[in-house]
Amino acid sequence: MGCIARLGCLVVLALLAVAAWFTRDRWLDRVPFLNREPSAQSRLPSWQPLTTDGSARARTALRRLEGRSGPVYANVAPGDLAAYIFQELSGALPQSADSVEAAAIGDELFIRAVVPTAMFGDRASLGPMATLLGERERVQFGGRLRIIRPGLGEFRVTELRLRDFSLPRPLIPRIVGQMSRNRPPDVAQDALPLRTPDHIADVRVANGMVTMYKTLPATPTR
Repeated sequence: MGCIARLGCLVVLALLAVAAWFTRDRWLDRVPFLNREPSAQSRLPSWQPLTTDGSARARTALRRLEGRSGPVYANVAPGDLAAYIFQELSGALPQSADSVEAAAIGDELFIRAVVPTAMFGDRASLGPMATLLGERERVQFGGRLRIIRPGLGEFRVTELRLRDFSLPRPLIPRIVGQMSRNRPPDVAQDALPLRTPDHIADVRVANGMVTMYKTLPATPTR
């Protein structure tokens, strides 16, 4: 009898489980721990301030890649790399820029800062938006880093925001051109040129970090 009773309980439980599965649309949203979504805070990008310590860490990582016997890649925090290349971006971000921060979002690097709106050139180029802007505004760039050739890279801008306004994509090359007028011919029209160490072959952004890869020595041919 004990075995039969236990078997009967199992059958009842199985029937209840089947019934619960087919009626889940009626009760699933009432169970918090089964219907929980990632919090808004966890989905927010991690913005990092640019510091001299961060610049030093990025410089150290680059030096480790320079040696023939060193590692072939190095992971760097977005804020550290942005601090290191900030001077390379000085043609676009003036020395008067403040509150400069960086974040890795998806496969792109984002940089934001408070800058004089005069850096964008003639206000007429901004259209009706110009009447809503003050003398200093927060600007945010989002884009991808690419090594063009040894010593030269680019930050290709895919998103540009002024205050809370997202600029149309066709307007980006015009604004970028105002910010970096002396540019090598092989740099894209919507990109900011960057001087890069000769031994860096590639830069990729993923999982909140920036990975730099060094140029590998050519394999001798026989």
